[in-house]
Amino acid sequence: MTHREVLRALSGLLMVLFAAMVSSTVVSVALPRIVGDLEGTQSQYTWVVTATLLASTASTPVWGKLADLFDKKRLLQVAIVIFAAASLLCGLVESTGQLIALRAVQGLGMGALQVLVQVIIGAMVSPKERGRYNGYLGGVMAVSTVGGPLLGGAITDADWLGWQWCFFLAVPICVAAFWMLSRTLHLAESKRADAKVDYLGATLIAAGVSLLLLWVTFVGNDFDWISWQTGAMVAGSAVLLGAAVVVETRVREPVVPVHVLKRRDPALATVASLAVGMAMFGGAVFLGQYFQISRGFSPTEAGLLTIPMMFGVMVASAVAGRLVSRSGKVKPYIITGTLVLTAGFAALATIDHETNLVFMGAGMFLVGTGVGMSMQNLVLVVQNSVPLRELGAASGAITFFRSLGGTVGVSVLGAVLADQVADTIASGLAALGIEAAGGGSSSLNLDAMPAPVAEVVRAAYGDATGHLFLISACIAAAGFIAALFLSPVELRETVDLAETPPGEEPALLNG
Repeated sequence: MTHREVLRALSGLLMVLFAAMVSSTVVSVALPRIVGDLEGTQSQYTWVVTATLLASTASTPVWGKLADLFDKKRLLQVAIVIFAAASLLCGLVESTGQLIALRAVQGLGMGALQVLVQVIIGAMVSPKERGRYNGYLGGVMAVSTVGGPLLGGAITDADWLGWQWCFFLAVPICVAAFWMLSRTLHLAESKRADAKVDYLGATLIAAGVSLLLLWVTFVGNDFDWISWQTGAMVAGSAVLLGAAVVVETRVREPVVPVHVLKRRDPALATVASLAVGMAMFGGAVFLGQYFQISRGFSPTEAGLLTIPMMFGVMVASAVAGRLVSRSGKVKPYIITGTLVLTAGFAALATIDHETNLVFMGAGMFLVGTGVGMSMQNLVLVVQNSVPLRELGAASGAITFFRSLGGTVGVSVLGAVLADQVADTIASGLAALGIEAAGGGSSSLNLDAMPAPVAEVVRAAYGDATGHLFLISACIAAAGFIAALFLSPVELRETVDLAETPPGEEPALLNG
């Protein structure tokens, strides 16, 4: 495709990406109101987020591999239909259980959209030029994450709309993107008569990851850390994932290309991406809850208060993308980004329910800057190391581990938050002479509580959130350490690598 054709197709791809990303951010700030209106609990609050991430994580490597075997454009159109239909139905739910189930279906489409957009861009432009386009992706990320909370807050606060429109919003965007891509996206697809999907490997990976995340979600609340349930779930997950590794090393078309991930740079980039995803998604998803429950802001105000983080993402991704395309070097920006990310979370680890908002804004800006400089550049490291025929599987693999990190982060931090909040609320209510019912089943609808009880709940959520960011800072530090050991590889200027015999290492340009 020519540069003009790339830009035309990119407009539709960016719309698709915006729809997928805004579906999470527009809901995040409205989620306390949604769960409160549906009479949900803190555990269900976490599951509304986890269900989407879980489905997205489990399906991402499959979509990536399918992109190597079949028509990328058709796959993208199927994903758009799945995502739009699920978004529409999410706005029609009448219970938290229904919402969790449909958010899982929405996650299937979301995982496909996120990886297929990256694969298609990778099939159109070289890794070096991709740095510039990553700036556009970062801009969309920032606009969706800034605009999403603002839209979510405005929609939730508007009586004539209601929170249902937080889900309906993605539908017209998907319809417009589908129409644009049908006219502008033209890829030279090579038909593969011998294409074969590794269904066994995909099933084992999905089952193993799902079982592990179910354990993370329920442990400490429904059963103890040392119990037969823990033993059964952890052992079962280990067996399933171990079997998946065996299968992936033996099949001809693996879902997760183990031979790629065994190389130094893809392995380190995967570890760093796992850490960035865990820290970013795991920590940031609870900001909206903090501002609304602990500080008493409206959904719209909570969205406005997250602008510093999203502004950091937008500026850092645009600037870093241009510099990467100009120099062809990516390691310095990844190292700087993970370091800044760690510093931002370390600053936020000191907050409580009375922290100065200017200080919080500075910490969120550092977090956003770190994410903008590192997240997409880590994908570039992996894409630069594989030929075009493996681009989908490689992109799906690193997106899978980043999503896995986010899912584990949300589950673990959600469990930590629920546990700490339950203990703090119980102590606070005991001081008031009230018997606590348990944090896992307590309502999040503060308007229905007596003022003294609501104040106890606000303080509990505010003080506990700082501990979550401390955990996120430690995880981000692990990503920084992994980034330090990356090779100073120079990005290639061709879409495809020189063809190498199977089993041999592809030639890379070292700077």
